[in-house]
Amino acid sequence: MNDAPSSPSGSSASPSSPANPPSSERLILERVLLATVEEQRRARRWKIFFRFAWMALVLVAALLWYKGAAGPHLGGPGRHTALVDIRGLIDSEGEASAENIVDSLRAAFLDPRTAGVVIRISSPGGSPVQSGIIHQEILRLRGKHPDTPVHAVVEEVCASGGYYIAAAADRIYVDQASLIGSIGVLMDGFGFVDTMKKLGVERRLLTAGDNKAFLDSFSPASPQQREHAQKMLNEIHQQFIDAVKSGRGERLKDDPQIFSGQVWTGARSVELGLADGLGSLTYVAREVVQAEDIVDFSRHENLADRLARRLGAQAAQSLALAVRSLTETLRLR
Repeated sequence: MNDAPSSPSGSSASPSSPANPPSSERLILERVLLATVEEQRRARRWKIFFRFAWMALVLVAALLWYKGAAGPHLGGPGRHTALVDIRGLIDSEGEASAENIVDSLRAAFLDPRTAGVVIRISSPGGSPVQSGIIHQEILRLRGKHPDTPVHAVVEEVCASGGYYIAAAADRIYVDQASLIGSIGVLMDGFGFVDTMKKLGVERRLLTAGDNKAFLDSFSPASPQQREHAQKMLNEIHQQFIDAVKSGRGERLKDDPQIFSGQVWTGARSVELGLADGLGSLTYVAREVVQAEDIVDFSRHENLADRLARRLGAQAAQSLALAVRSLTETLRLR
């Protein structure tokens, strides 16, 4: 019995046969799936990249913080001269704050390899409170470590609060052209009372307490307020004078101009007993402390601190929020 030939309509062609090409919907679906897979791969690569970048950023920040907090003295030489820098305005918010300087001093004294401590000063002064805290801490550390001498070395200027700190040292060394002194206290401001009258501006100030608007720039200063302000200045000035006399002792010459707020050259300050001699940091380390190796114990601002100070508090806060947002985004992925 002969089989009849199969009809074309009854043939079973494979899906990949040219006679039955894939439909356009299937091609579109395949392309969409491939694009989705490629997008997921790309997202995973970026996710890995950002994770490594974030880890590197955290590592760098941690290293900078560690260097700034611990100081570069770790792993230093054997017997050495410990250096603590005081530069710029002495202020609670600056690098020359009592917190930073006191921490540096304590670390310097606690190191058993420290043969002597040198406080290098280049400061026009600043807060009497911050200067007083550092002054008292130097005296405390000197009493606790009597075998470790403390010397102050002045570079450009050591005035007002800077000299307040230097007076606590065993000896003070200067350059002949350094500027030393300014042992005094000031309180400054502006008065706009007459200006407001000329402009026709009325000052509306309500207070509870007769002296609540003490030395307000837009109100007249009463004689009683001026007298009270002068008493405060005199009291702080006397504290400054007592600290200098206690620190310098009989080395001070009997000259009333010493405490007048006047400034002298380094050479003249030696003659007046405000300093002990001429000498740089390296000279004091080599000849006085007799430990030529110098190790810096100063706490320096790290990168984050400098950025925050330059950008300002608001900008730094915005930066912190942006970093936090990026962190949360990476976690969500």
